[in-house]
Formats: sequence, structure tokens, C-alpha cells
Amino acid sequence: MTRRSLAGTRVLVAGATGALGRLATEELGARGARLALAGRDAGRLTELAARAGGRPARQMDAYDTEGCAALAPWAHEQLGGLDGVLVMVGVAGFGRVGEVPETAVEHMFQVNSLCPAAILRPAVTQVSAGGFLAAVTGAIVAAPMLGTADYAAAKTALSCWLGVLAREVRVRGLRVFDFQPPHLDTGFADHPVTGLTPDLPAGADPVAAVQAMVDRLADAGPEHDTPAPRLGRSTGVANRP
Repeated sequence: MTRRSLAGTRVLVAGATGALGRLATEELGARGARLALAGRDAGRLTELAARAGGRPARQMDAYDTEGCAALAPWAHEQLGGLDGVLVMVGVAGFGRVGEVPETAVEHMFQVNSLCPAAILRPAVTQVSAGGFLAAVTGAIVAAPMLGTADYAAAKTALSCWLGVLAREVRVRGLRVFDFQPPHLDTGFADHPVTGLTPDLPAGADPVAAVQAMVDRLADAGPEHDTPAPRLGRSTGVANRP
């Protein structure tokens, strides 16, 4: 697959202060992308923006839906246009049905589904033709374990939303990516919003996973339905309804 250069590409990274978001920021920056960064942790965000060469940065709260919706227009203004949005926001939660508090269920759906959708929805009219809209859902969408019903449902809701979005925006020449990496060695699952982390296999290399995601964003031409093994699938312009 021929890859286009990402040099000069204007990209919003939402969730930049998380483990995967930081890696994505570094990888995109190394490939010459012009970045606008949004993240929850103000201290990490300031440090990351400075280390990335003084990139525009804005603190975000996944519970502030209106604030999430304002990120793409803000990035468009800061960068003088927008060629892509990458959402790396998420939270894990475990527990059998009936054991998970309703507040935890609400939290998982807000962070894992409603927040990413709120960020990407306005981006449909902000991202230039040929650009991309991308989010990370995870392998849990395809293979949910026992004790993950609510967590998996929240991620699957976003995955479904991305699939429909891809079909709606293909007329504008936008590519939509639903990245579904396997369990990664980031410590993400070790800090669930509820429940105890189950026994999990050894996590895969997050650096390699992020590099593969960015490679997919740089792939030239329309995307295909067939996913890269265990790394994610594209729901891009080649998708069939």
C-alpha cells in the first residue's frame, strides 16, 4: 500500500495526555504533522505541547459534551484548517451484570461513546476532503469477555456509530477509522472505573500499535473492509452499506 506523507497535515489529537494519545502525538509529530492537542491532565498537556514545539493545546473534560464539540472548530481555527481528528479517549470498567453501579455505567458510556462522538460530529464539516476521522474502540468490540458487558457495550456503541458515519461522509471524501487494537501494555486496564481487572494476557507493544495506526492514516487511496490483523479496521469510503 502506497503511503502519503503526513508532513504538514493538520491534526487534532483528543486524549493526548493518555498513554496512547501521547504516543500518537509523538508519532504524528515525528512525521511532520501540525498538531492541536486536547487532554484532561493540564500539567501533562502543557509539558507535551511544549515538548512538541509549542503546539496549540486545550484542556478537555469528557463529561463536558459542549466542550468536546468545540474542539474541532477550535483546532481548525488554531491550525488554519483541519485534515484529521484522532480521538484516543477511553476508560475501562469490569464487573458482571447486576454488580456494576449505574454511575459507573453512565461514566463508561460518556467517556467511551458520547465524548468521542461529540468530538467527531462537528469535525464532519471542519475536516477537509480526503481527510480522516478516527477513534480507538478496541478488540473488546469483537471479542467481549465475561464481566465486561457494560464496558463492551459502550465501546461497541461507538464502533457502530463510526460505521454509519463512514457511509454518510464518503460523499465528502472523508475516511473514517475504527481502530481495534488488542490489549496493550499501557496500564490502561489496571485502573478501571469500577470492578477488578481480570487476568489478561501479556499486553502487546503500544508503540508498534500506534505506529500501525498512523500508518493506516497515511495509507493513500480509499480504505478497505479487511482489517489489519488484530490492529483495527477501517470503516472508510470503500465500505458497503
